[in-house]
Amino acid sequence: MGSTNINCLNNSGTRLSSVVPATVTSDRNKVHELTDMDLAMKLHYIKGVYLFKSEAVEGLTIYDLKKPIFQLLQLYFTASGRIRRSETGRPFIRCNDSGVRIVEAHCEETVDELLAMAIEDSSAFNGLAYNQVLGPDLGFSPLVFVQFTWFKCGGMSVGLSWAHVLGDAFSASDFINMWGKFMAGHAPPKSPRPPEPGRRSQLQTLSIPGTPCSLKRVDSVGDHWLTTNSCQTKTHTFHISAKKLDHLLSSISCPPSQSAKFSAFEVLSAVIWKSLSKTKKENSEKIQIVTICAKNSRERELELPSNDMVFSTVEADFSVAKADVSKLAELIVNKRAEENGIIREVVRRDNGNSDFIAYGAKLTFVNLEEAEIYGLELKGQKPVYANYTIDGVGDEGGVLVLPAGPKYGKDKARANEGHLVTAILPENQLAQLRNELETEWSIA
Repeated sequence: MGSTNINCLNNSGTRLSSVVPATVTSDRNKVHELTDMDLAMKLHYIKGVYLFKSEAVEGLTIYDLKKPIFQLLQLYFTASGRIRRSETGRPFIRCNDSGVRIVEAHCEETVDELLAMAIEDSSAFNGLAYNQVLGPDLGFSPLVFVQFTWFKCGGMSVGLSWAHVLGDAFSASDFINMWGKFMAGHAPPKSPRPPEPGRRSQLQTLSIPGTPCSLKRVDSVGDHWLTTNSCQTKTHTFHISAKKLDHLLSSISCPPSQSAKFSAFEVLSAVIWKSLSKTKKENSEKIQIVTICAKNSRERELELPSNDMVFSTVEADFSVAKADVSKLAELIVNKRAEENGIIREVVRRDNGNSDFIAYGAKLTFVNLEEAEIYGLELKGQKPVYANYTIDGVGDEGGVLVLPAGPKYGKDKARANEGHLVTAILPENQLAQLRNELETEWSIA
């Protein structure tokens, strides 16, 4: 099991406890079979961080925070389960009401001090979500950790650590948003339903045969679901203000063949793809193919957690470093080759016993624009900052594009504060990317 990274935050007095469903799940030994897409994601972990000022949490006790989780787990019973293996070795979730882990911590900084620190170094947030790894005792490893960190100003952060094998980032944010609804006394009218099998993405994608580019086989990890990189990776979040984003989008001209304007995700991905290609001159061929990870367009409200995002690859047959951003954005829109079917086939072929990474197998762009990142409210107030990242990203790196929310940045009056771009890259590449984005695009 992992341990909290508490050094950079001066956290103290960390306490661990567990919360289980309020009532026993019918048929305590119920089995939740993991899909092939679930198992393809098993070495990745999702982390979400939400910062609240003191007025949003004043008077709340740890009992107040934990009580709704008992009810929440009655709906999301798979989150309370533990990993087991079948006779063939294929993992599944035993829905045995073992519960989720609760972490209580304290931080010597204020919320404002932490936000100021994070402008230069995003690692300031590192201790706010538990550093989770499944195994080596899989049967005893919680799939979900929820961490409450109190700041000396009276503010609080909510940190979510979520095993990707359980579901994608949309599932994770839906889970924590539902906790907020229970906190407010707004129980859902019905229970989450299982994802409907067989429903496919509505994206206009090409189909490709063979081995998926968006998946990389790694050495067997056994029951310790952790993979190591060949180089040190680091995370940094860029804030693209609404004003800057509007200017950027207006400066990118759409080709005549493009019927609709490019989205923020498409343009930001193209800018970073080009910028990274310029910084990797000696290995430019490695970045000719990138992975796009996007939400399935179907409705998934009130569903049990699932891995339902669409993985596609985009290949450029020209110099990415020298290309116009509009040409790269057009590729992302029109030349995506969906690989979910091939990914499922590769995992199924080995009965779920082989190990893979998806994020960072190729440079991976993750579209979380539609995620309800600011859907969590406490006492009717949204967080002043919210962000997500992914652990277990491979050497080629990953980039998450998210909404920045209504209260992030200097202009508090704006309804939309633009976007956050969270980059997880080898340390030297990240430094070069920051320099390139600031020099060429005035993105700090």
